Amino acid sequence: MNFKQLEVFQAVMASGSTTGAAERLDLSQSAVSRLLAQFEEDLGLRLFVREKGRLVPTREAEALLQDAQGLADAAQCFRRHTEQLRLGGFNRQLLKVAVPGTLSQQLMPSVVDSFVRQHPGVVLEVLSGSYSEAERAILSREADMGLVRLPVEMAGLQVKACLEAEAVCIMPRGHPLEKLETVGVLDLVDVSLVLLGRQRLIRHEIDMAFRQARVMPRIGAEVHSVGVACAFVAQGLGVSIVNALLASYCRDMDFSSRPFRPRIAYQLGIASLERSPLSTLGEAFSRHLVDAIMAAVRPEDGTRRI
Repeated sequence: MNFKQLEVFQAVMASGSTTGAAERLDLSQSAVSRLLAQFEEDLGLRLFVREKGRLVPTREAEALLQDAQGLADAAQCFRRHTEQLRLGGFNRQLLKVAVPGTLSQQLMPSVVDSFVRQHPGVVLEVLSGSYSEAERAILSREADMGLVRLPVEMAGLQVKACLEAEAVCIMPRGHPLEKLETVGVLDLVDVSLVLLGRQRLIRHEIDMAFRQARVMPRIGAEVHSVGVACAFVAQGLGVSIVNALLASYCRDMDFSSRPFRPRIAYQLGIASLERSPLSTLGEAFSRHLVDAIMAAVRPEDGTRRI
């Protein structure tokens, strides 16, 4: 038995499928199935039976779950202990935070600087990527906390809502869409679009808005962060539909924004692992991050605290 097998067991218990476990652990489905089979063989127990496409835990699996959680917690404590020793012993605390890529570049340098000045014994590790990647990082214990979009996609997280924003259409300066107060789907007929990748939730909502209007979007480019979308738009490669909050951190680029209709709303929250409340340090950083976000936005950015 090894720790990776234990992680797979917990992930399958939480998600009910090898597919869900693979998403949580950022592994292939075949790797999850192989590790689970090895785990059952090593234990000499059958842990799951398949019913209507789902893996249903046996009584043996239910009985072992609490012990598995205890082992995982102990392993995490061991990992954290070694990281603290590597960073200089017990006088320093490590906090690992996952945030969207755009925020990691535009906001986090000043946030980290001000926080470590207030907490000189703290080392902050910042992970950047999509909201889904932040969720996976928390579930795999690579991050202690993260800024995510609500509702979360994966089970096993506890989330405290903190911010609300909406989607905007951004366009190069001087673009004809600048004359409109709001931009709707019908205004984007035959307009070249720079859209976030198909795996993003906002992309599904944008695609649905176009389908409901019976309009075929003209996609010129696909990108994987709001910051990159803003840069493409500023370069004149098209217009985009993005989170107003994240776009506000790229306002030094040469583009304009207008509210998008139909309205696409965002609720953002601070997520951590279920049954593992944030530490006092984590709570302090959560408040610090939200305060920093609100201090940087303007009324026209359409972002509010909730």
